[in-house]
Amino acid sequence: MTHDPNPTRFASFTFFAATVILALDTATRTISLALAAEHTVLAEAMWLTRNNHTVELAPAVERMLAEAGLTARDLTAIAVAIGPGSFTGVRIGLAFAKGLALAQGKPLIGVLTLDVAVRALPPATGQAIVVIPAGRGRVVWARYEAAAGGWQAVTTAAVADWAEVAAQARSGLCVVGEMDAAGMSALRGAGAILATPAQNVRRAAHLAEIAWGRWRRGEADDAATLVPVYAASPVSGTAP
Repeated sequence: MTHDPNPTRFASFTFFAATVILALDTATRTISLALAAEHTVLAEAMWLTRNNHTVELAPAVERMLAEAGLTARDLTAIAVAIGPGSFTGVRIGLAFAKGLALAQGKPLIGVLTLDVAVRALPPATGQAIVVIPAGRGRVVWARYEAAAGGWQAVTTAAVADWAEVAAQARSGLCVVGEMDAAGMSALRGAGAILATPAQNVRRAAHLAEIAWGRWRRGEADDAATLVPVYAASPVSGTAP
């Protein structure tokens, strides 16, 4: 019989498997998935998709669960980014999460995409503008302020072009989120501070952290009625 040098390994994993949230964010061309216990990230993946959300999402979730030795029945809850973002991307992620939650009888927790994006910044940053691509050279943005060790939106999410966002990003204000070359140029010209490339990636692990906070407070959404959040009216064929 082989001696196990770490006899607590399986006991610890069993504990994590009993309290795990699956978090998924498909709100833009950046897709992010995570499996997270309350104090540990068990697995995380992020990649850019060429609008293949439907084809790529389910196999990626299945693979992540299998590699962690889990099934959908082992999940404590499912967390999903509900927008703003790509109309198609948000709908695909939300539909998948709702179907999984209803099929497995698990709580569903919807989280705003901008809340996920700003969580990459330390609260000591003080204030920030958060941006999400909206397609056709536009961007969804909102201003956030640090509050009680976290972040709180102080403006309503709005759709604008980069020039309009740059006008809001006064000198010294940090901007975080997905930015193209035109956006970076406009923001630098306004004197804004750009978050680092790593900070600009929306991580499903951050989504899971927000969801765990809501789960501890007994908050969950109705999987039958939860709807996407858009900053503009959906337009058929709009690219992320």
